[in-house]
Amino acid sequence: MRRILVPVDGSDDSLLAVREVIREARTSSRVEIHLLNVQPRIFPEETLVFMPVEKIDSYYYERGMEALVPAETLLREAALPFVSHRLVGPVAETILKKQRELECDAIVMSTQGHGRIMGALLGSVSAKVLHMAQVPVTLVKNATAPDFTGRLSAT
Repeated sequence: MRRILVPVDGSDDSLLAVREVIREARTSSRVEIHLLNVQPRIFPEETLVFMPVEKIDSYYYERGMEALVPAETLLREAALPFVSHRLVGPVAETILKKQRELECDAIVMSTQGHGRIMGALLGSVSAKVLHMAQVPVTLVKNATAPDFTGRLSAT
């Protein structure tokens, strides 16, 4: 059985990766699908002294659940079994750690997500995963051309 890890962030682009896995699963009945949402730590350590741990945990849990719902919906509509995972940490590294833990044979993910601006500044998650992964990584790109309408000097 082939195990596929599909990192999602709730964006439309991340659903492209889910659709790709659905296409693959329809051609092979021996696919085990693992959805993964990784929430980056956003609270500075100095603020953790003043915030109850339960509040921080529930924040990350709720963000993870929200991000997984669209992908879970697509897989349910396709009548495909899957397992969802929610984690907190450095995104690319956490994806790779979960891939090793689950012994997934492949990672299928989008090239863009909610973090487009941060990705441009810090290096994209997909680029890091592609570079560091020990298994095949399929990057699914949004084929929609950018809309430059209304920009100065655009034709």
